Amino acid sequence: MTLVASPPTTVPVGGPSLPQERRLTTSIPGPQSQALQARKTAAVSAGVGVTLPVYIVAAGGGVLVDVDGNSLIDLGSGIAVTGVGNSAPRVVEAVAAQLAQFTHTCFTVAPYDSYIEVAEALNRVTPGDHAKRTALFNSGAEAVENAVKIARHYTGRQAVVAFDHAYHGRTTLTMSLTAKNQPYKNGFGPFAAEVYRAPMSYPLRDGGLDGVVAAKRAISQIEKQIGAENLAALIIEPIQGEGGFIVPAAGFLPTLLAWCRSNGVVFIADEVQTGFARTGAMFACDHEGIVPDLIVMAKGIAGGLPLSAVTGRAEIMDAPQVGGIGGTYGGNPLACAAALATLDTYESENLVERAREIGTILTGRLNAIRAFDKRVGDVRGRGAMIAIELVDSATGEPDAALTSRVAAAVHAQGVIVLTCGTYGNVIRFLPPLSISDELLVEGLQVVAHALANA
Repeated sequence: MTLVASPPTTVPVGGPSLPQERRLTTSIPGPQSQALQARKTAAVSAGVGVTLPVYIVAAGGGVLVDVDGNSLIDLGSGIAVTGVGNSAPRVVEAVAAQLAQFTHTCFTVAPYDSYIEVAEALNRVTPGDHAKRTALFNSGAEAVENAVKIARHYTGRQAVVAFDHAYHGRTTLTMSLTAKNQPYKNGFGPFAAEVYRAPMSYPLRDGGLDGVVAAKRAISQIEKQIGAENLAALIIEPIQGEGGFIVPAAGFLPTLLAWCRSNGVVFIADEVQTGFARTGAMFACDHEGIVPDLIVMAKGIAGGLPLSAVTGRAEIMDAPQVGGIGGTYGGNPLACAAALATLDTYESENLVERAREIGTILTGRLNAIRAFDKRVGDVRGRGAMIAIELVDSATGEPDAALTSRVAAAVHAQGVIVLTCGTYGNVIRFLPPLSISDELLVEGLQVVAHALANA
């Protein structure tokens, strides 16, 4: 074990007055975390996994503090949820104020204005200047399900196309859309009907195929196997998340969108992980000027409170009958208060630009590693959503074992990173946009050291 006490730095955005430092006072996990993990094993379903069994008592800026007093650098943001930080001041203040008023009425029973304000804000910030409508839900999977429901109702068609390496959730329909078997689908079938899969643009593994050509390949398969006249929607992550932070080649998304427009197919952008400044634009669609028919949002929307949304063209969103969409907790007033404060923080603190700055540091440092370590097969992503794909240096084949060793070594030194990818060989970096440059660089130094010694 290495004991570390890096100098505290200022928290740029949000967070309590926690020292912004990596500090290890015990091994990771420490004795109190180990005791809690034993309780978790005894009380919680074994199907609920834990990436790193350190139990958190405080968080803010770019650090998480555990029950043993360890302060860890956070390069995961709760899987891109806490973009504004774990306890951003505006969010804390707004939620506390709402809590003092009321916690719930159910918007579909006795509504309140904050739901409308969130809808208005999302209609404003999402791509496109057309008339829009929004509906609020609880999770990304729930929002994806509702986007498909809305598209089916609007078109009168049933089929839905998703892509290789896609991740869209863990419910029956969204598992069907998700490509990866382990751990998300294995043993949970049968899956939903009328869900089809098309090939993705994956530049590292499809020989750098031109984006337009890759899109035409997917379209040809869709037309032959499904038929445009049967297709309600095409759903795609503009940058794939769990699939490995795959950025499709330029032209792939616009070509798919143009085909959808020509054939009356609803184009759904799943921006659950990419949304809200994460990629150095408010939404990843913005990088190629994509204006989806429906956009699905969650994760970074409400500073850590459960909220999701579908925003889209008014005529599509208004298609279902009254009462056809909704839910008991969707657009809960606490989550709406948090969302409004979170959106204000993104805009007032210029976190889109901050994500670009973080991206410059990430790509610069990671490409420097790649230059002398051929096991780093790719550095990819946008803004504060960057990944490295680790491979066998001789064959270029995915190296999941190396990835696991590196992640474990990084965790042991007090830095939280997440792995992903269809082949389990990708390390992803999703730091909160409130992290300091000093903490970010220190975390990357730990990663570099771990990789060099793996």
